[in-house]
Amino acid sequence: MSPHKKTQHQKSPEQTTPEPTTAQTRHQQLQQLVTNRRAVLRSAGVGGSAVAATAVLAACGGSSSSGGGATGSAAESTSSSAATSAATSAASGGTAAKATVATSKVPVGGGVILEEKYVVTQPTSGEYKAFTAICTHQGCPVTSVEDGVIKCPCHGSEFSISDGSAKVGPATEALASYTATVEGSDVQVS
Repeated sequence: MSPHKKTQHQKSPEQTTPEPTTAQTRHQQLQQLVTNRRAVLRSAGVGGSAVAATAVLAACGGSSSSGGGATGSAAESTSSSAATSAATSAASGGTAAKATVATSKVPVGGGVILEEKYVVTQPTSGEYKAFTAICTHQGCPVTSVEDGVIKCPCHGSEFSISDGSAKVGPATEALASYTATVEGSDVQVS
């Protein structure tokens, strides 16, 4: 054999790049969304106090609005104007229902997830609450309401069904709240 003989090189397993799984791709997309959303909030000069201001305005005005349920490019424009739209909504006296669920579908001490955007809970009989279905940790959608908490499957965060506050981390911020209004036999989220 000649020392100059060319041999065909095959890639070793260390040199190949595996295709990302659907879950990995989704996780990367959600991380990018959260990063973009934070950049928009920073450039607009809006921080964590905007969420608190939105909650105060909602309590005073009888209605609320939040960009927490938006996804994709809509999240960027919605997030940057969340405080403005909350103030406008409170001043105008109300908004149209974003989602509706029958009261009979919302168990006492539990809740339901609507359209992967909203969580409607019933902490005590006849008391209904509504929150965004997007986890405050990294933007993953929450997927269940069990044992009195709203659960995120991505990293194990859990939130109170009463006020949306983070009960188990890594999330530290509460879920954004919406107004839940009983109209006949339905709960309307606005």
